[in-house]
Amino acid sequence: MAHQIHTYTELRQRIHDDLRLQHPDWVQPNGESPICDSYEARLMELIDVLTGMNVERLRESPML
Repeated sequence: MAHQIHTYTELRQRIHDDLRLQHPDWVQPNGESPICDSYEARLMELIDVLTGMNVERLRESPML
């Protein structure tokens, strides 16, 4: 059974980890990944727009 995600922080970490696993070619030798960082930033923007809430308030809130 897969690990269930309960908070925005857990969701963001899962996406962070999965992007790097699925696209190792996007990760630089020093471990940085500007492409993954860009995807993650865009996700935060979309969540903010779609929820009409400040993303900071969602970080530790339970997911609905």
